Order: sequence, then C-alpha cells, then structure tokens
Amino acid sequence: MMKWLWLSGLTLILDQLSKIWIDTSMSLYQSIPVFPGFSITYAHNYGAAFSFLSQAGGWQRWFFAVLAGSISIGLIIWIKQLKRHEILSAISLSLILGGAIGNLIDRVIYGYVIDFLDVYYQSYHWPIFNIADSAITVGVGFMLYESFMQKEPDTA
Repeated sequence: MMKWLWLSGLTLILDQLSKIWIDTSMSLYQSIPVFPGFSITYAHNYGAAFSFLSQAGGWQRWFFAVLAGSISIGLIIWIKQLKRHEILSAISLSLILGGAIGNLIDRVIYGYVIDFLDVYYQSYHWPIFNIADSAITVGVGFMLYESFMQKEPDTA
C-alpha cells in the first residue's frame, strides 16, 4: 500500500506552496475577506491544535516536532503493513502523514506553523488552520467513517 504515499507528497506540496505564498505575499495578521464566513488571515501558531501550549515558552517547538516525526514514522510503518483491500485506510493514513510532515517542516524551519484559513460566523472564529491541518482532519474523518461503517461478520 506504499503506492498511496503520492497522496502524502501531494498534500505536502500543496501545504508548503500555500504557506510560502502566504508568507511572501501577506503581513502577519493581515486578513483578506474571500466571502462571508471565510477569510485568508496570516497567523503563526506556536502551539498545537487550537494553539494548545502556544504560550509554553519555546520548549513545545521541539516537543511537537519530535512527536510529529515519531508519528510520521509510525504512519509509514502502518501504511506498509496494510493489506491490498484496505484502500480507505491507506488514503486516510497518507493524508494524515502528509499533513503531519507539512506542519513538522514549519516547526523545524520557523519554530511555528503558518496558518491562514479563517472560518467564522459573525464574531465567532474557528481557530485559523492550514492545508496540512485540513488533510489531517479529512484523514481522521475517513478513518472514523471506516471504523463505524465496517460490517460485523454474521455470527448466526
């Protein structure tokens, strides 16, 4: 199932190109409305999901980098062990892997993750995220779907 790693590569390329575009064309905290409920807003995330531990003093950079690196190695091993029929699992894990590596690159190079997708309703804003985060979320969603939709073998 290693043939699905192209999806990780595509996710990684789209993520990094979009972050380079944002970093070179916008100022930090600049926001460009796209349509009601969605803006492109340049932000740095020093923490993890939802800025968890963003104010921790710097140690979290390497903690999350080591964690993402370890998870990435584990995902590659998991993908390698999948059976031919486990296509949705391979797609899910490949999306998660591409997203994890995308954010890992940011942490190692910059010390933070570049976020820019800003979804909101009136004054409530969802935490700003990026393509890597989206790929991870979609991958986890596919995994949950697959786990709930698996048919139980008949025992009668």
